Amino acid sequence: MQIGYKLAAEAFGPAELIRQATLAERAGFDFVEISDHYHPWLDNQGHSPFAWTVLGAIAARTETLGLATGVTCPTVRYHPAIIAQAAATLALISEGRFTLGVGSGERLNEHVVGDGFPESVHGRHRLLREALEIIRLLWRGGYQSYRGDYLQLSDARVFDLPDEPPPIAVAAGGPGAARLAADLGDGLFATEPSAETVRQYHESGGAGPRYAEVPVAWAPDATTAARAALDTSRWAVTGWKVMSELPNPVNFAAATETVREEDIRRQFTCGTDTSDYLNAARTFLDAGFDRLVFQNAGPDPDGFLDFYRTELAPELTKVAV
Repeated sequence: MQIGYKLAAEAFGPAELIRQATLAERAGFDFVEISDHYHPWLDNQGHSPFAWTVLGAIAARTETLGLATGVTCPTVRYHPAIIAQAAATLALISEGRFTLGVGSGERLNEHVVGDGFPESVHGRHRLLREALEIIRLLWRGGYQSYRGDYLQLSDARVFDLPDEPPPIAVAAGGPGAARLAADLGDGLFATEPSAETVRQYHESGGAGPRYAEVPVAWAPDATTAARAALDTSRWAVTGWKVMSELPNPVNFAAATETVREEDIRRQFTCGTDTSDYLNAARTFLDAGFDRLVFQNAGPDPDGFLDFYRTELAPELTKVAV
């Protein structure tokens, strides 16, 4: 088991994210994962810096901390050739500490370039499959070309490649993406404790690490924590069919007007009770995940990091036994 810390790029500016990452390393986290967005989910979150610049700065300021995108969509806003180059560079400057997390994306971020966003999940998966084929092709070295149904590559070469390419973790919430993760990925990425998704991944031949985000909200009391999460993170209770489709923060604000504090408490572990956090972690471990990423929606990141270092981390080692 490894434990990661989610850098909420929608909620903090770049300098603050870098600061939190260095604190996460000192607190004993194995890795950090950063969302790769163009927009925040809600306007009052107020941020969305370029994830790759932030990761490069973190790589330069840390020594052992793993780095991951959680997740990048390499199909619309980015061409996969650009992600192949970016990931290879980050793997080099981090000395092998980077994992490329990829997914089929959300309209929220991908529509901004004006090229449209596939209406069907099947179309998005086909796009992602071609993107991963292009990334793998470029990581072989030399000049490469590719002609797919959706994506093309013309006589391109990534000149700076690591000796070993970075692992790719593919986001999945159903059988199609789980098969894709097994076919072209080195690991699985999920946001729910779904044993079925892990089973589908294994039955398709997947044998790599399984990443999952654990939603929590730390504050000195559970009510303060839940209210903070309600204010900035209520979009998380809408479900993937909503999260992947809405185009702008104003749409998420409208779609979440009726979300209540009790809805937040059902999804987020709130407050300071270590046993609650351990139970949340155990739910994901029992489902088959072995890379847990704590996604803190509470109002005090420093408080959460200190709580992790002094109280939670020592107990988590017992849960994994």
